Amino acid sequence: MLKENTEILENPADLNRIIGKVKGPTKGATVVFFGGIHGNEKAGVKALQLLFKHIKPKTVKGTIYGILGNLTALKTNQRYIDQDLNRLWTPSQIETLFNKSILNNEEQQAFQIFNLLQTILNQESGPFYFIDFHTTSSISLPFITINDALINRKFSKQFPVPIVLGIEEFLEGPLLSYINQLGYVSLGFEAGQHDLKTSTTNCIAFAFLTLAYTGVLKKEALFGFEDYYNILKHDAEQIKDVFEVVYQYKIKPDQDFKMLNGFKSFQNIKKGTPLAHSNNKPIISKHNAKIFMPLYQSKGDDGFFIIKTIKPFYLKLSAILRRFRFDELLVFLPGVSWINHTKGALMVNLKTARYLAKPFFHLLGYRNKQVNETHLKLFSREKEAKTNTYKKEAWYKIKL
Repeated sequence: MLKENTEILENPADLNRIIGKVKGPTKGATVVFFGGIHGNEKAGVKALQLLFKHIKPKTVKGTIYGILGNLTALKTNQRYIDQDLNRLWTPSQIETLFNKSILNNEEQQAFQIFNLLQTILNQESGPFYFIDFHTTSSISLPFITINDALINRKFSKQFPVPIVLGIEEFLEGPLLSYINQLGYVSLGFEAGQHDLKTSTTNCIAFAFLTLAYTGVLKKEALFGFEDYYNILKHDAEQIKDVFEVVYQYKIKPDQDFKMLNGFKSFQNIKKGTPLAHSNNKPIISKHNAKIFMPLYQSKGDDGFFIIKTIKPFYLKLSAILRRFRFDELLVFLPGVSWINHTKGALMVNLKTARYLAKPFFHLLGYRNKQVNETHLKLFSREKEAKTNTYKKEAWYKIKL
């Protein structure tokens, strides 16, 4: 079993976009790992360096890629240089990259990653899996973040860590949301606090479990499969619940924000608990819930999130409703109409359809949204998902 200190790792100055590629002698899935999308998050990069030094091509069924994100920021150990690379991945922003004569650092990185992604999708065979390694500025259990499509839920359920849904409602332009729009399984894995050795170990464990669950490596070809599983299970404190984001504290450009010390992700908080200061005024919790990803670094505008557990009944109900395409009936309700039926895009008149509660749309997979004064645009990841591509995979039989 590999650990963080197994070998001396490569100097950041020597990093290349493709940190590793292994193509096996037989056809199989294509697994793409991303590390270092944020330049101060090195655990995924270290894990990929070790991973590709120890994988034997003859044991691989399919293809494995390791791709680095923000090369310039990695070399300077900064989250980003000009803007957050993990907020550029909307169709409109990607389109502008082809029309601009001068690109800033993150736009250059995104342009290069986009072209590489297109090459992989055109040259390799599916099914495709995309895993993005991250770490947090606060102490945290390892956890998975996903866009709410059933293929993501099913694949994620194999791992012994918490799953968090709904962050796509609050963040515009993450890389994995863009890949989800293409219909592929894509997971974000948050391994722990930035500089802890356990975060790298967790990334290594998650990578090997991913390769086993996708069939790219057989479990017997992995030295220590059970060890990797138990590492994650232990660090996650045996929590496998599914949570959803119910609130985001967004920091404004002219705001002096400071998180109070001592909070960690998944920590219970009560209504009335002081959480942070904004321009020397206290920010008080309005929820009895759990705090999630409190900000303890200088860059970033997501102060903290609040999450709540989703009861298993509602997870099962949502799977049933989606399986029977219950959302096809939504447009018969007053104030609801299709923008794009094929891609699952709805327009909701806020005045006419104000009686429709947000959890109702969540059940049907409509979480991603755009709002103006009169209307709400809702987008489902379910209709975009290439579900038929994954139906023959062993994990697809998992019941939700």
